[in-house]
Amino acid sequence: MTNYLVLSGILIVVLGFLLRLNPLLVVMAAALGTGLSAGLDPVKVISAFGKAYNDNRFISVVYILLPVIGLLERYGLQQRARSVIADLKGATTGRLLIGYLLFRQITAALGLISIAGHAQTVRPLVAPMAEAAAERQDADIDEDTREKVKAYAAATDNVGVFFGEDIFIAMGSILLMIGFLEANGITLAPLQLSVWAIPSAFIAFFVHAARLLLLDRKLKR
Repeated sequence: MTNYLVLSGILIVVLGFLLRLNPLLVVMAAALGTGLSAGLDPVKVISAFGKAYNDNRFISVVYILLPVIGLLERYGLQQRARSVIADLKGATTGRLLIGYLLFRQITAALGLISIAGHAQTVRPLVAPMAEAAAERQDADIDEDTREKVKAYAAATDNVGVFFGEDIFIAMGSILLMIGFLEANGITLAPLQLSVWAIPSAFIAFFVHAARLLLLDRKLKR
């Protein structure tokens, strides 16, 4: 009978969801029920909760970050970013995004992947600034061109991270390749792969920068 009592957590989850109770409370009650039914000490069950939260505490950053960005946008973050670009002489969409591309590649090469991104910087800052610069270049900019400028802003972030992160020797992709090569009898140091990622990063930078300058030419026309 004791073995079946361990499954009481499943029953608690089913009943909790049927009654539309708070999912977090339901899961906690199910875990407590299962732990106590298995004969665990209540302190040990609560300690397991604490350890799981501590090991995965980075997940909670998302729930803090998104509301903060939402509040900043509500109180004029995008408008302020647009006004800053409007006051800068010589600022163009291409030049702005090239600067962001360089920043993104350098920080990614140092392992600072989460310092920027689509949610943190592109949507609230980079895209509005690029759009404001495009309006300076073409006062009659249409909706399709606006969307294209936003797409270039998002693509710039992707290119910068993708080709910059492999320079950092402790990046997951580098370690994955090292493990795969070792499994096939090829032993390499992480630095050897990182060094060969540098030429790719340079090429990606110049190719995408050229595309951004071509975008500038189209906007001027």
